[in-house]
Amino acid sequence: MSGQDGSSAKGTIHSVSIPQSFIQELLARADVVDIVGRFVQLKKGGANFMGLCPFHGEKSPSFSVSPAKQFYHCFGCGKNGNAISFLMDHAGMTFVESVKDLAQQYGLQVPEDDVSQQDRARAAQAREQQATLTSVLEKAAQGYIKSLRGSEKAINYFKSRGLSGEVAKTFGLGYAPEGWRGLASVFPDYNDSLLVESGLVITGEAGEENAQGEAKRYDRFRDRVMFPIRNVKGECIGFGGRVLNDEKPKYLNSPETPVFSKGRELYGLFEARTALREHGYALVTEGYMDVVALAQMGFANTVATLGTACTAEHVQKLFRFTDAVVFSFDGDSAGRRAARKALDAALPFASDVRSVKFLFLPAEHDPDSFIRAHGKDGFAEYVKKATPLSKFMLEAAADGCELDSAEGRARMASNARPLWGLLPDGALKRQLLAEIAEQVLIDIRDLMDLWQPANAKPGYNTGVKTSFKTGIKNSPFKKTTQSRMQTGSIQEEPPAYYPDDMGHYAMEPGPESSFETSSYFANPPIDAPGASSQPYYPNIDRSASAKRAPRRSTGRLMPASREDRVLRLLLTEPQAWDRLSSDEHALLTSLPTPHGPLFSWLESQLHEHGPQPWAALREGLREHQHEQHATAQIAQIPEGIEGDWTEVRSILDQLLKLRDQREMNELAARAATDPAALERYRELAARLMKIGSAK
Repeated sequence: MSGQDGSSAKGTIHSVSIPQSFIQELLARADVVDIVGRFVQLKKGGANFMGLCPFHGEKSPSFSVSPAKQFYHCFGCGKNGNAISFLMDHAGMTFVESVKDLAQQYGLQVPEDDVSQQDRARAAQAREQQATLTSVLEKAAQGYIKSLRGSEKAINYFKSRGLSGEVAKTFGLGYAPEGWRGLASVFPDYNDSLLVESGLVITGEAGEENAQGEAKRYDRFRDRVMFPIRNVKGECIGFGGRVLNDEKPKYLNSPETPVFSKGRELYGLFEARTALREHGYALVTEGYMDVVALAQMGFANTVATLGTACTAEHVQKLFRFTDAVVFSFDGDSAGRRAARKALDAALPFASDVRSVKFLFLPAEHDPDSFIRAHGKDGFAEYVKKATPLSKFMLEAAADGCELDSAEGRARMASNARPLWGLLPDGALKRQLLAEIAEQVLIDIRDLMDLWQPANAKPGYNTGVKTSFKTGIKNSPFKKTTQSRMQTGSIQEEPPAYYPDDMGHYAMEPGPESSFETSSYFANPPIDAPGASSQPYYPNIDRSASAKRAPRRSTGRLMPASREDRVLRLLLTEPQAWDRLSSDEHALLTSLPTPHGPLFSWLESQLHEHGPQPWAALREGLREHQHEQHATAQIAQIPEGIEGDWTEVRSILDQLLKLRDQREMNELAARAATDPAALERYRELAARLMKIGSAK
């Protein structure tokens, strides 16, 4: 494998027919520090690990292994790559051998049979002729829709629940007919293994063969109304089926498959995407019918967990679409238990810019029945009265505690500690600390003395070093400047190289890389050096010096654009995406090429796989239109320098301001005759004034 991004592996991967998605998953699980550390003695050196290069003789360590990027690089001989390439280059393994070795270490099964090249080619051709799992599921969904049209009892059931044909069409509702092999009318080859792999068909146990000696096969879903489950891309990945009477189980879900995981997916999220932004929050329920019925009544921002407790992945996925979540539960004990699990899942994501609330309905109601009894407005008012996360957390900590006794207050303090510790650092966390201390009648400093280990520095979080006075934390997003500060001066950032249109690197920025053309708006940052302290409006004529492209001093290179600095941090620390608001997500994904498409791609990767190290993201980028730009940005990050979250936060604030200012300029021409434009103009002006006064 050669090249910093390991590009030569591309052809190798395809030649042995190991799916690219598996390589990506394998690299996401493998730890290159652990793999390299088995052959090279490594020592921590700043953000990375250092050691003597195993590929050439040296006396001082120049071999660096990055746990953040999951890459290694030798500054002496130039060798670099990921965990797979290290086993190939150092252990002498072939590509397939190194993949299988890594897969075995991490408990994965390589999707590649040990067969001859001819058999492999025939298998590849057969796979090409077969439908993928999602296309098989989509075909089944169309078959269920067709069956619904011919089933009077299924249609009557939906009508009895007040559903219209329009909402049934939106959600693709269907019906699985009676009989053991209803899907045989949809799939000519009922013995197709994909039907079992997709969870549509069940095979019997050994000894249950039919007269022809074939394994018993039958439909998983029979005589049930069907709710197709779609991922965020709109692909059908599974089903939920409900009986038409009181038989058990009332609901039946697809099993876990390569494309479906109950702990990660939310029913109705694909259909709710637009409504989430319109309503400003997501309403999380527990049933398919709740989602469909509430959408029918004007709450298309509703989603549901899939017969399982709310997980951290559910919450994380929701916060990629909205900054506010309302969990709806029944008011009985089961509903309270479910809410408690949702609280645990939501606490790590409850930052100061997000809202989490808990809605407890009367015991005799679920969301569907409540909205029919009280109407749309009545339900909306009830949602407004939902319990804030802070209040519910305190209630959960105090549950079962007699606060009029010292023992009860001590127990509450003990219960509150793990809950409070899950919160991210911020104003909310500190306010709750004060409220807990007040309720348990302990001074806030005494409470922290109880909660902090004896050898830990004073702070607000036992897992985060914090100054008790200022609360400045040693964040993983903080730039590693300690070593430079010890010398008495902080040096300038190392220069960045820019790829031109042909992918070559040059000291001068190319057309797509210049500050003026690569930025979302061709205007300087509001707080740029030398900029006016007055509010900046793009329609005001700027001076000639302000319009000039930034100059390069002799021997120095241009700094990276604002968008590239954000891109670098998010590619190396993709978990930071969840620290951004939905408005910032929309801003980044709407940027011009190459940045907008790359941010959109990164968002889709997070939805499908969660945060992954750069080594895994690099594999997923192959064949992407802007693959070269992304890899160039990673190559330009100096060793030992971590992403500067404070800088990125400032950049995003600048871009949001400039976006609002540009919209104001467009609205100004219409405001005199268009009341809606005038109202929007005033809204943006007030927002900019508020932001300005906060600084």
